[in-house]
Amino acid sequence: MGRDEQIEEREVLESIFSDEITDISDTAYRISIKLDVVDENGSDLEPPAIILQVSYPEEYPDVAPDLEISGPPNALKHPRFDMQEDRNILLEALQSSIAENLGMAMVFTIVSTLKECAETLISERAAAAQAEIEREIARADEEENRKFQGTLVTRESFLKWREMFKKEMDEEEQRKREEKEAEDKKRRFTVKEEKKMTGRQLWERGLAEKGDYDEEGYEDILVGTEKMKIAA
Repeated sequence: MGRDEQIEEREVLESIFSDEITDISDTAYRISIKLDVVDENGSDLEPPAIILQVSYPEEYPDVAPDLEISGPPNALKHPRFDMQEDRNILLEALQSSIAENLGMAMVFTIVSTLKECAETLISERAAAAQAEIEREIARADEEENRKFQGTLVTRESFLKWREMFKKEMDEEEQRKREEKEAEDKKRRFTVKEEKKMTGRQLWERGLAEKGDYDEEGYEDILVGTEKMKIAA
């Protein structure tokens, strides 16, 4: 009974996978499964493929078939799929399908499950890589935006700013006082010097008005005026 079901299933698989199935023996064959993968970078990278080898035990389909999976010989390594690393993940993913289909022809279901699982792995990894790229872009944008944003004000930063502002104001006030004191000192010195000048000196410099000089100074002015007349 089991052998008849095996032959029948093999004939059905031949009609479905005519170009992908290869016999190894009367009870074993290989099916090449090409994965439908879109390269996110738009390159001409060849999509990965899986070789599923099926061997029928005598009691199949009441027991599970013997399965082996591998990659095509000399196949280029795909950036999102590695048969050496992913083999156990894929075989584990087939166990529930096998358990659910015991007693029935199950190889077509196994092929479909294997293909879907492998494509999901690649899709999830591509999505994770894209998400990481977007996070990097977001971090770069955030860093760039910080250059145009003010510093967040906290209580500590405000108190520090206020202390610095008060210090600057005190220093400015001190500077103004020193400038004013220097100006007042200069003005007092000028007045003192003017008081030491004779009436003649004040008159000659245009600093004297009537009553601003003493009698001796007035006489000096008269003498000077007479000299100017004689010279004329």
